[in-house]
Amino acid sequence: MQITAAVTPGKSEAFVIETIEMEDPRPDEVRVKVIATGLCHTDLVVRDQYYPTPLPAVLGHEGAGIVDAVGSAVTKVKPGDPVVMSYKACGTCHSCQEGEQAYCLDLFAQNFAGRRADGSTPFRRGGEPISGMFFAQSSFATFALAHETNVVAVRPDAPLELLGPLGCGVQTGAGAVMNTLNPRAGSSIAIFGAGSVGLSAVMAAYAVGCTPIIAVDPNDSRRELARDLGATHAIDPTAEDPVEAIKAITGTGVFYSLETSSLPEVFRQAVDCLTLRGVCGLIGAAPLGTEVSFDMNEILFGRTIRGVIEGDSVPDIFIPRLIDLFMQGRFPLDRLIKKYDLADINQAAADSEAGTTIKPILMMPH
Repeated sequence: MQITAAVTPGKSEAFVIETIEMEDPRPDEVRVKVIATGLCHTDLVVRDQYYPTPLPAVLGHEGAGIVDAVGSAVTKVKPGDPVVMSYKACGTCHSCQEGEQAYCLDLFAQNFAGRRADGSTPFRRGGEPISGMFFAQSSFATFALAHETNVVAVRPDAPLELLGPLGCGVQTGAGAVMNTLNPRAGSSIAIFGAGSVGLSAVMAAYAVGCTPIIAVDPNDSRRELARDLGATHAIDPTAEDPVEAIKAITGTGVFYSLETSSLPEVFRQAVDCLTLRGVCGLIGAAPLGTEVSFDMNEILFGRTIRGVIEGDSVPDIFIPRLIDLFMQGRFPLDRLIKKYDLADINQAAADSEAGTTIKPILMMPH
């Protein structure tokens, strides 16, 4: 079938809206009529080829929509079901078998290869194959082809046009708090970076009862929003040393910290601000090969550094929980979002990179 898609033609090039061909679903695949999709930092990282998904490609990995058709072997969803699309795992490695699918041993190939496992792609552009199956969805398009395992059925009364970011960025930030760190109520936490991932972590920390909740970001408006969403303190790292400021607030440092910026110097601060036996979660996705250094004695005294992928979540369980919290008014996802038409994707990307929009949502032209 013919679909409209935002194609990434080459490294660091602007997205181009084109009509391309998409195959019908295979037996284990689901065709989704995309209502809206989030634009994520990871999409831009791949556009700029810090992660080497072959270009040209259709990117997009925070899609939400309505199931349009299913393959003959699909039993999880049916046409007409509202769904959010998330990441894909192999389902057979030891991590997947132990319920830790965010750490699938084949995670990179499953999500970034631009191809199915057999090397095929569902997309043709001018008769030539182009990369698809990005995060097993490629949702910068009016229709997406997902795998049965990475579609999540959601409650029909939730506003579907807002839910796509739950599939990746929001799930990552919230899950890093709720699943990975799993703090007790009253525990202190510092969150470095108040973008969509960091602010999702702030909302999650507030929902589970952390205090103090300290947000660190150089952007005035983002610090103000962090306070609105539950942060008790907001630090401008350009005006004061965040490590010293955090220790002044807490006395000895925080029990938990999260690093979302992908900057090595900020990662170091996120570790140095911990109290003894504190835990730092690393979320920020730096270019491959990025290195960071620490004082070994800081780690020696019981501190832990923990990498976090997709918020350690099982999407079929965690995404519906976040939606329930949103519907109860306890996780105000809508405060992060600005909507754009698909045709304005380059403006959305520019606004995201400039920090003027926290989470762009691309609305499909149906």
